[in-house]
Amino acid sequence: MAANTIPLNKFRNFGIIAHIDAGKTTTTERILYYSGAIHRMGNIDDGNTTMDTMAQEQERGITITSAAITTFWRDHRLNIIDTPGHVDFTIEVERSLKVLDGCVIVLCGCSGVQPQTETVYRQADKYNVPRIGFINKIDRLGADFDRVVGEMRERFGANAAGIEFPDGTEDKFKGIIDVINEQYIQYTDADGMEYNRIPLTPELQEKTKKYKTELIERLADVDDEMADMFLNGKEPSKQQLMAAIRRTVVACKFIPVLVGTALRNRGVQMVLDAIVDYLPNPIEKAAMKGHDPDDKENVVELKSDPNLPPVGLVFKIASDPYVGKIFYTRVYQGTFVPGQNYLNSSNGKKEKIAKIVLMHSNKQEIITSASAGEIVSLVGLKESKSGDTLCSEENPILLEGLTPPEAVVSLAIEPKTKADQDKMGMVLRKFLDEDPSLRVKFDHETSQTIISGMGELHLEIIVDRMKRENNLDCNVGRPEVAYKEAITKEVNGIVGKYVQQSGGRGKYGHCVIDVKPGEPGTGYVFVDKIKGGAIPREFIKPIKEGIEIGAQNGILAGYPVTDFTVTLVDGSYHDVDSDEMSFQLAGKQAIKEAFRKANTVFQEPVMKLEITVPEDYWGNVIGDLMTRRAQIKETGNRGALKTAVANVPLAEMFGYANALRSLTQGRASFSMEPAYYAQVPNQLAEKIIGARQEVAARSN
Repeated sequence: MAANTIPLNKFRNFGIIAHIDAGKTTTTERILYYSGAIHRMGNIDDGNTTMDTMAQEQERGITITSAAITTFWRDHRLNIIDTPGHVDFTIEVERSLKVLDGCVIVLCGCSGVQPQTETVYRQADKYNVPRIGFINKIDRLGADFDRVVGEMRERFGANAAGIEFPDGTEDKFKGIIDVINEQYIQYTDADGMEYNRIPLTPELQEKTKKYKTELIERLADVDDEMADMFLNGKEPSKQQLMAAIRRTVVACKFIPVLVGTALRNRGVQMVLDAIVDYLPNPIEKAAMKGHDPDDKENVVELKSDPNLPPVGLVFKIASDPYVGKIFYTRVYQGTFVPGQNYLNSSNGKKEKIAKIVLMHSNKQEIITSASAGEIVSLVGLKESKSGDTLCSEENPILLEGLTPPEAVVSLAIEPKTKADQDKMGMVLRKFLDEDPSLRVKFDHETSQTIISGMGELHLEIIVDRMKRENNLDCNVGRPEVAYKEAITKEVNGIVGKYVQQSGGRGKYGHCVIDVKPGEPGTGYVFVDKIKGGAIPREFIKPIKEGIEIGAQNGILAGYPVTDFTVTLVDGSYHDVDSDEMSFQLAGKQAIKEAFRKANTVFQEPVMKLEITVPEDYWGNVIGDLMTRRAQIKETGNRGALKTAVANVPLAEMFGYANALRSLTQGRASFSMEPAYYAQVPNQLAEKIIGARQEVAARSN
């Protein structure tokens, strides 16, 4: 079916999100098979799935980058994005959810709601993305449909209810009961292509009525029409029930839950039906808002109309060995065509689209235009990066960009040969374009290039890709924690003055600032309170930039300083000698002086750790955690297993996977994600500063 013949109300732009190993990629693979996009199902273990095309993904059996593909079901066009589940690649989920109209959240039938499931759920909340739930692996040992639905309500605070439930679990799983149609879905072949809908037995009829009553009650809590019928004792028809589910899903007030086992090819067609029946089309999704690039107060609501001026958001950049950079773009309004010039309103530069392609994982289909509601890839852009807005030059509109998470782990890296120094710079620039969560800086104290990211695996993949994709061998230091410095008290009236006289025209910059600690996570905030033209407007920005540069290297050990507010209160200038550079240097000088007076302390990233352990090993595991400065927050039971949630400094968790394997004979599992930054104990801080000074002395 030709993509451009399908009306916009039959589009579904959705993603598959979940914790690592819940079965996202396997579910996506089955969706593609049953919808006819592929003719042979791949498996994670065989490394031959359609969406995991990177060698690193195939070897590790995990998704690293989000992949897009288009398929069709019941005359609807489905644009699918399969996202990673590992916390190190959470930016991939973030930027995908930003542009999607809906998502399928996959949960493991035995592990239930896991830490990264909560993270992706919160990300979906942040962007108001409607959701449907799919409880996968219902045939696994320890699987329990009702328990997982209960965890969704408890841990997400979600209004969730089953529109299906399984007939049996674990090795007794036989089929699926459709609550809305009150039918039994019985598969008749191993590939899951053929199934029958048959009447329910009296026992299952009784059970189905309970699930249906609960479904109606949950809908009545959030939908007026259902509430009216429920209070008046009326039984809704199938059409009324489905319409209510759709209304409440689109409004992000309800999550219908389905069940199955993607690996055994059961239940995926019903997920496809639910995507078509309940997830919104681009017209129904709450309108994206932008604003005039020169006036934030002038807010513009975009419309999914192909005839209006075009507006699109570049949400991901990938490199293709044959065509160069590919810019994944969601079109919100209007129509983009190749060969025309457009404005990148994020940086004010002009761009020309060479060609537009539809992505089918790593394969491309050239198309003649891209209209509102579509997710496409653009080729030929020169000045754009992730989070940038493309629009017409005559009607500039700016959309909200991406806010990358903070890096928590760093590596020192250098090419094995001097000749590769320039090559390494080019390769790292390419990776920075593709991955907003990666950071690169040159440490002048140690004369090393430092790459920072979301975790050990994140940086390991970057180094591996340098070698495989770019034939670049590097010497790599061991992973280090991305420490920060922070101030603890307010200081006022700090002067930064840069004056230089060398015959002829001199240099003059002078500013006065107040500095105070900010709330955690606020970063650097700059407030301009200059009155009466004490400093001309054109010199305010250089002061702000100088302070930002000064904050990149703190006074304790050269780590970045964060979470502080600077208020520019006074200053002066010289009619002839003042220039932008003088004020930038004055700002840098002022912030360094402020840090010296504001009681700077060390901070380290603390991780939220969730661990599942057989009872026999519980004591050993908890004892080991206590030696790692862990704070146990809660403990519980999950069947025959014990669980714990703890906060642990990242510095203590390097190599933990191997340690846990040794302690439990490989029978425990864990996951962790960044939680917050906390002050480092004084004794440890002194060690870190000492080690840093030693490295700097050796490099000099």
